[in-house]
Amino acid sequence: MIRIRQLKLSVLEPEEKLISKIKKVLSIEESDIFSWQIRKKSIDARKKDQLCYVYEIDVEVKNEYEILKKKSSKDIFSSPKETYQFPLSGKIPLPGRPIIVGTGPAGLFCAYFLAENGYFPIVIEQGEPIERRVKTVEEFFQTGKLNFQSNVQFGEGGAGTFSDGKLNTMIKDKHYRGKKVLELFVENGAPKEILYESKPHIGTDRLREVIKKIREKIIANGGEFRYLTKLTNIRIHDGKITDIEINHQEWIPCSLLVLAIGHSSRDTIEMLEKNNLKIVPKPFAVGIRIEHKQEMINQAQYGKYASYLPPASYKLTYTTKEKRGVYSFCMCPGGYVINASSEPNMLAINGMSNYQRETENANSALVVTVSPKDFGTDPLDGIRFQRNLEKKAYEKGQGKIPIQRYQDFKENKVTTRLGQIKPVTKGDYTFANLNEIFPKEITHALKEAIEVFDHQIKGYALNDAILLGVESRTSSPVRIERDEEGVANIKGIYPCGEGAGYAGGITSSAIDGIKVAEWIAKKYKNKEDEEERIK
Repeated sequence: MIRIRQLKLSVLEPEEKLISKIKKVLSIEESDIFSWQIRKKSIDARKKDQLCYVYEIDVEVKNEYEILKKKSSKDIFSSPKETYQFPLSGKIPLPGRPIIVGTGPAGLFCAYFLAENGYFPIVIEQGEPIERRVKTVEEFFQTGKLNFQSNVQFGEGGAGTFSDGKLNTMIKDKHYRGKKVLELFVENGAPKEILYESKPHIGTDRLREVIKKIREKIIANGGEFRYLTKLTNIRIHDGKITDIEINHQEWIPCSLLVLAIGHSSRDTIEMLEKNNLKIVPKPFAVGIRIEHKQEMINQAQYGKYASYLPPASYKLTYTTKEKRGVYSFCMCPGGYVINASSEPNMLAINGMSNYQRETENANSALVVTVSPKDFGTDPLDGIRFQRNLEKKAYEKGQGKIPIQRYQDFKENKVTTRLGQIKPVTKGDYTFANLNEIFPKEITHALKEAIEVFDHQIKGYALNDAILLGVESRTSSPVRIERDEEGVANIKGIYPCGEGAGYAGGITSSAIDGIKVAEWIAKKYKNKEDEEERIK
């Protein structure tokens, strides 16, 4: 196979024209081409009057060796092998079955690879299976009645199930774990274009079906799921885990525990910290969501080509005069702002999009970095900081999402009427003054950044833009420390994924789940090896 980079087509040209581009760059005839496939596809929007797609292509051709001798360059070369390889089984017998806590991407992918390779994991989840969880969450959006055990944050699929379903990550992927994650998503029903698009996304509606199929394969390979099963305590002897308690009533023997608990499992973190698991605070970010008309974002990003392209996204970053970072996060084209609460008398929000990204508004988190300097150095101080913001948001909105026009936010007054932008939310909203929720350094940073972002996206600082609060669950406020083999200070415990502080999104969480499965496999024999040894 030959890889060709930097093949360009106008956004108005059909992809079939890539054949002629391939022929030209390799100086061959169409009959010399056996097959070709897209490896990467992105939009180059730097010149608004010349928007184009940029492709990376793998081509199978006649006389590959001769062609490469003549054409080899930094953009034409032999396609590298990009195959993921799970490690061979280790040598230490594993008493009992590994127990994985959490069915978000980290827990699911850890379970998938352990099950596929003969380790028969047990997966426990405090929330409901996806089918029941979706109904529970929809009821919450309609009535405001919160199920504290199964909600937007907790349940099969994790918090990412009610999000945009974005799959891009900044992780360097020299072992091709990320590629394997995307391939498994496609095998289980995700659209094929996520394999090559620069900003792949599934959408919350499609992701739910994928999760069910992954679960079914784990079960088919000997895995087991237990829902409405909450980790409530652990028992330790000689520095090793020996048992876990579930639902405050049943103890189960456990010598290997994967903690894929998610970034909102605050009571679980508190319990683990009381049991002397080493947990440290880490920086994160808090702020608001901002809504604009999607059409305005499309025009700003794509100009005259806006009607030919899918809904546009954006990514914005800024460092304030006070040296505090402000950035857009989890931008949702054609999406919803949702009530993502999970605790009593507290309110947090998130963004969500379906696959088609069909609503009239774009929304994005705009968040400001905070660190232990802002909230304290105790391991749980970041959680306390989040809860304080969420409690104020709940009070200001009286249980509903508090919203405010940007002009009123600047003028520090409660909104009394909407302008040209109407909120698109899942869950009720009400007018409130968001300035009264945050510390002044956060609101000052947001106002300064929005005015700067208006120079990058015309209309971003529109008076009628809608701000909603609070965005407090951008990432875990703690990290559960682990060594170079993935083990915590309590032996047998493997911290994993976003809740443990090692990921930030669906794909990176899934990748970390695979890494933890690899660490376990490198050390311990799987059951097939054990059975063969006994024979």
